[in-house]
Amino acid sequence: MKKVNVAVVGATGVVGSKIVEVLEERDFPVNEFHPMASAKSAGGSIKFKGKDYVVEELNEKSFENSGIDIALFAAGGDVSEKYVPLAVKNGVRVVDNSSFYRMEEGVPLVIPEVNPDAIKDDDMIIANPNCSTIQSVVALKPLYDKYGIKRIVYNTYQAVSGAGMKGLNDLKEGTTNKFKYPIKNNVLAQIDVFLDNGYTKEEMKMVNETRKILGDDSLRITCTAVRVPVENSHAISINVELEKEFEVEDLIETLRAGKNIIIEDDIKNEVYPIPERASGTDEVYIGRIRRDESIDNGVNIWVVADNIRKGAATNAVENAELLLEED
Repeated sequence: MKKVNVAVVGATGVVGSKIVEVLEERDFPVNEFHPMASAKSAGGSIKFKGKDYVVEELNEKSFENSGIDIALFAAGGDVSEKYVPLAVKNGVRVVDNSSFYRMEEGVPLVIPEVNPDAIKDDDMIIANPNCSTIQSVVALKPLYDKYGIKRIVYNTYQAVSGAGMKGLNDLKEGTTNKFKYPIKNNVLAQIDVFLDNGYTKEEMKMVNETRKILGDDSLRITCTAVRVPVENSHAISINVELEKEFEVEDLIETLRAGKNIIIEDDIKNEVYPIPERASGTDEVYIGRIRRDESIDNGVNIWVVADNIRKGAATNAVENAELLLEED
C-alpha cells in the first residue's frame, strides 16, 4: 500500500488514543501523522512509531492545504457535524466514529467482516457503527446468510469505557460526573437519553444500524441497553428467531466459520466468553449457544468483545484500510 497522510481527530481521548495505537500495531502506511484535539488538549505530545508528535488544535483551517488524505474522527457528534464537511471540502476522506452520519442516506455504515462492499470509490465519508452493533452484527451475519433472520432481541451489558474517561472515573472513584447514579456496585438501565417511544437513543441505534448494515428494513428488532460496573468490553445476550430450521451443532459450526469469531462454548467446564479475556483483543467471542425452546427456530447466543478496540478503534482503522484498497 502507498503511504498516506493521516489525521486522528480526538487523538487524546479514549477511542482516539486507541486508534493511534491500532494504526501502529497494524503498520498502517502513514507518511505524515497529524494528531488533533480541542484547544484544551492541544500542545501536548503523542508518541507514534517511536516519534513524538505535538497535538494540533482542531480548527476551521486544520484541513486547508494540509495534504491530509484520510482523517479518523473520534471526538463526538458535535465535532463531526462541524469539521467533517470541512475535511471533505478539502479532499480528505473521513472515517467517522460518531453517530452523526451513521443513518444518513448515501453514507455507508461499515463493518469490514460484514459489508465491506458498501464502500464505493467516490465515498468521502465512512461511518463506523455503534460499538455494541459492531460485535452483534459480526455474530449475526453468518446466521443471517445461512438461515435468514425474522426477529432479534438485544440485551446489552455495556462497560463504562464506552462512556469515556468520565465514565471510567465514575467507576473507579464512585462519583456521578458522567452517570446520574453511581455506577460502582450498580447497574443502570439507561445508556444515552430517553426518546419519546420509551427507548434510549443507544437502543434505537442498535435497531436502526443493524437494519442498515444487513440491508434489511424488514427485520424486527428490540433492545434493552444496560450499563454495568465493568471497566472494558461489552457483553450482549442476543435472542434470534431464524427463518429456517437448524441443528445446534450445525449452527455452532456456521458461527465458527464466521470472520473474526472465536467460539468459547464448553458448558461442561463452565467456559464461556467474559469481558476480562476479550479486553485487549480484536475478535468477537461467542458462547452459551443454545436453542430457545419457547419458539420455533429460536437460538440464544452470548457475545463479548472489546468495545474500544473492535467496537471502535480497530473497526475504524480497518475501514481506513478498505479506503486504501479502493484507491
